[in-house]
Amino acid sequence: MPGMRHQIPIFLVLALLSACAGSTDLKPCSPEWFQFVDKALVSGDGQGHGPDLGSEEWRSVIEFKLGIRGQADLPSRDSEDWCQLIDRLVKER
Repeated sequence: MPGMRHQIPIFLVLALLSACAGSTDLKPCSPEWFQFVDKALVSGDGQGHGPDLGSEEWRSVIEFKLGIRGQADLPSRDSEDWCQLIDRLVKER
């Protein structure tokens, strides 16, 4: 109807803001950050099978999911620089 305003429940707005803020405040390479990245890219098979979060195998899968595995200029997978690169790429998606 003309003149009617749609109202979004405040709890929905707060939940969305909280979800967005939480993902950007995570320290790269922290356990919470590994969970954030894994949720964004899904390293497992959907059946509860997959590499341990943060492991060398997991990091390889993450590179594959981002289409960067095998690139010569990647930082070492066990470095903070690697986590920062992945953080940036995941947030750009």
